[in-house]
Amino acid sequence: MELLTQFAAAETGANQDIFSTLGIHWELLVLQIVAFIILVWALGKWVYPWLMKSVDERQAKIEESVKAAEEAEKKAESAQEDIQNLLKEARKEAKEIVATAKDEAVAMVEASDAKAKARAEKIVADAHDTIEKDVIAARKALHNDTIDLVALATEKVVGNLADAKLDRKVIDAAVKEAR
Repeated sequence: MELLTQFAAAETGANQDIFSTLGIHWELLVLQIVAFIILVWALGKWVYPWLMKSVDERQAKIEESVKAAEEAEKKAESAQEDIQNLLKEARKEAKEIVATAKDEAVAMVEASDAKAKARAEKIVADAHDTIEKDVIAARKALHNDTIDLVALATEKVVGNLADAKLDRKVIDAAVKEAR
C-alpha cells in the first residue's frame, strides 16, 4: 500500500490523496458499500432462505428418488429371482405331469391290451363252446338219423314183424355196440 501511495503522490502531486488519484470518490464508495450491505441483508433475509429451502427440498426429492430407485431395483431383482424359482417349479411340475401322463398312457395301453386279450379269450372260449355244442347237436342228430335209417333198413329187411319200441331197443343196442 505504501508503494502505491508513493507512486500516486509522485504522479499527481502532494495535494491529492490516493483515492482521488485512483478516481475513487468517498461518497460514492460509502453509498455503494451501504447498498451492497442492504442487498446482502435483503438476499439473506428473503431470497437465500427460500433458495436454500428449494435446494433442500430438491435434494430431499433427489435422495428420495434414489432410494426409491434402489428399492425398485432390489424389488426387480427379487421379482426376477421369484420368476426364476417359479419357472423352475413350473418346469419340474411339467416334467412330473409328462411322466405321470406317460405312466398313465402305458397303464392304459396295458389295461387295454389285457382287456382285449381277455375279450379275445372269451370269444375263443365262446366259439369253442358253440362248436362243442354244435358237435354234440350234430352227433345227436347223426345218432337219431342213424337210428331212423337203421329202423327203416330193419323194417324193410324184417318187415312188419316188430313194432317201433322193439326196433328202438334193438337199434340202441346195436349203436352202443358200434361205439
